[in-house]
Amino acid sequence: MENLQSATTLHNGVKMPWFGLGVFKVQDGEEVVHSVKAALKAGYKSIDTAAVYKNEEGVGKAIKEAGVPREELFVTTKVWNSDQGYDSAIQAFETSLEKLGLDYIDLYLIHWPVEGKYQETWKALETLYKEKRVRAIGVSNFHIHHLEDLMQTAEVKPMVNQVELHPLLNQSELRDFCKKHEIQIEAWSPLAQGELLENGVLKEIAQKYNKSVAQIILKWDLQNEIVTIPKSVKEHRIIENADIFDFQLAPEDMDKINSLNENRRVGPDPDNFDF
Repeated sequence: MENLQSATTLHNGVKMPWFGLGVFKVQDGEEVVHSVKAALKAGYKSIDTAAVYKNEEGVGKAIKEAGVPREELFVTTKVWNSDQGYDSAIQAFETSLEKLGLDYIDLYLIHWPVEGKYQETWKALETLYKEKRVRAIGVSNFHIHHLEDLMQTAEVKPMVNQVELHPLLNQSELRDFCKKHEIQIEAWSPLAQGELLENGVLKEIAQKYNKSVAQIILKWDLQNEIVTIPKSVKEHRIIENADIFDFQLAPEDMDKINSLNENRRVGPDPDNFDF
């Protein structure tokens, strides 16, 4: 993990950058275009969006304007809950592809495990994968029991599980399960929506390394082999977030951060969501 181009290899051989830009709650139009272009200019190669963020068009526009060769980029989007099911998921994919203005997607995810529907949705993702319209497929917000259930009928095992993950919710059991099954874990909301930035333990560690609290958390992700996608709309913050390849956290500091776990979520529990 030497720089922003450093990648993990998914179980199907596709390389996915360890670090990327998330665009959740980033406004379509100028805001998202500016954010994505700033990230690409800073050397980011991975951009994570979703149909429900309603900013795929802006992401596509930024990619086009930035002029980075398509094969260097890793673009993720997700099928939303109301589009789950076989035919509707295929249609949702077509819509996302058109909005992004791309010929293929690098990673397509089921956004939430909608009961009674995610198995059928997964079959649609398998079809898209076999047709080479997506380079990798995965899930988001899946607990262990969702993954076990899915894998009973899946022909293709998920390559990625993107979940809420940060020092207050370190997901150690899920991480162990995914590692055992060669499913790459990816963190959304790695900074707990900013809640962790005033944490005393993290502030102390940040001082020791002369880094920001955000940089310490993002480095903790990488050293735990967790793909991470912090969001920001400010160029200086986008650059700062990625300035984490010039130091290593000592084992005792990793342990201190691990001990902050409270199994506390800032987002909904995948077993109890209604959208």
